[in-house]
Amino acid sequence: MYAIVDIETTGGNASSGSITEIAIVITDGKEIMHTYCSLVNPLQPIPIFIEKLTGISDAMVKNAPVFGQIAHEVFELLQHKTFVAHNVNFDFSFVAHQLSQHGLALQSRKLCTVRLSRKIIQELPSYSLGNLCRSLNIPIKQRHRAMGDAHATALLFHHLMENDKHKHIQQMLKKGSKDAYLPIHLNNDDLDKMPNTPGVYYFHDGKGKILYVGKAKRLQKRVISHFSNNSTSKRKQELIRLVQKISYKEYGNEVMMSVMESIEIKRIWPRFNRSQKKFEPQFGICSYMDQRGVMRLGVVKKKKNIITHHSFPLQIDGLRMMHKLAKEFSLCPKMCFLQDEKIECVGREEQFCEGVCEESEDVLTYNLKVSKAIHSLKDYQYSLAIFGQGRNEKEYSCVMLDKNDFLAVGFVPIYAMQWKKDKLKRNLEPAAINAFIRSLVLSAAESDPAMTVAFD
Repeated sequence: MYAIVDIETTGGNASSGSITEIAIVITDGKEIMHTYCSLVNPLQPIPIFIEKLTGISDAMVKNAPVFGQIAHEVFELLQHKTFVAHNVNFDFSFVAHQLSQHGLALQSRKLCTVRLSRKIIQELPSYSLGNLCRSLNIPIKQRHRAMGDAHATALLFHHLMENDKHKHIQQMLKKGSKDAYLPIHLNNDDLDKMPNTPGVYYFHDGKGKILYVGKAKRLQKRVISHFSNNSTSKRKQELIRLVQKISYKEYGNEVMMSVMESIEIKRIWPRFNRSQKKFEPQFGICSYMDQRGVMRLGVVKKKKNIITHHSFPLQIDGLRMMHKLAKEFSLCPKMCFLQDEKIECVGREEQFCEGVCEESEDVLTYNLKVSKAIHSLKDYQYSLAIFGQGRNEKEYSCVMLDKNDFLAVGFVPIYAMQWKKDKLKRNLEPAAINAFIRSLVLSAAESDPAMTVAFD
């Protein structure tokens, strides 16, 4: 038996919206056996544009039962039946969510008449319920009301059952069928062609715009997981509504796919990505000569017109390095902006400052120490390339970091590990670096020294 369901809601998604009307048509696939319909008090205002669309107003639902009062009756009608709806994931998410709030777990097989219609009635310009019914001469009474749409969907379902020559319904009801959870506009072929290899995947809308970028060790499995869970969050439901195409790129290994995901998120700034979209101010150690001729060091935000000797993702990292340099090279904390110049010098108290702040140390001698400190920063700048499994047996992936500030990525022949730095750099694509990538590359190099080449 099949339960054809249609609901009207306050809009939004299952976790924030509410049902205002529900209709259920029970059918054996040929004849309608039973119907049920009820207005529902959503316990929240109905937006004016929803009222204009459905005709259901706050006044109409004021004395209607709240969902809890009809939950058990709805559950009895739906359990042990296949849940059928036009865009089934929308209706199912609302009904299952509201039933769960009253301790009722709906575990039904699902059929979507949108996806089913695309398989059985091909090459129609539109598969909306209204356009389908017009094409098939199926009458709809009270469009955008629950029973009117549910009754029309039931008649459409009967037509699909009768014309299902290739047993699509039987295939769609099999355990694990993708049609039970995929977005209505997404073609199964997009997933079927996707390998279970490491890579980066992209969700596109109907105009090709990228909505989301993700990475996965097993591409197909990860993409399926986006749609196969029953999350009712606004973000998840909106993504399901918009995604119409999936593309991907294989990258061979986890390091490469993680680097490329970060690069793509920063480059595209997709609407549905959250992580790695925060602005990352970069900090660096710079030097300048003050009015006394003393060479001073300081940690500043990096800007185009400021030359820095070393870069850091966080200001605190720069300050830690400055404290280290001050003690190692006997530099004055005041001259390095590590303390307020109006108070006693901490370096003098701890006996590593030799008195330039009190004019008791020769300026040229002090500046020589600063120059040595700046030169030592080169020991903390990494120039290296990390290699990994490529897309085939004849190539390696390669991520190159040069002096912490330059990043290049790509695929190279397996003998490229013998190349000099400049040749390797010419065969890779430059990319924008960020703190996440820098940390990832250095960590990968430390954990896999055999696949890491360090340059002078």
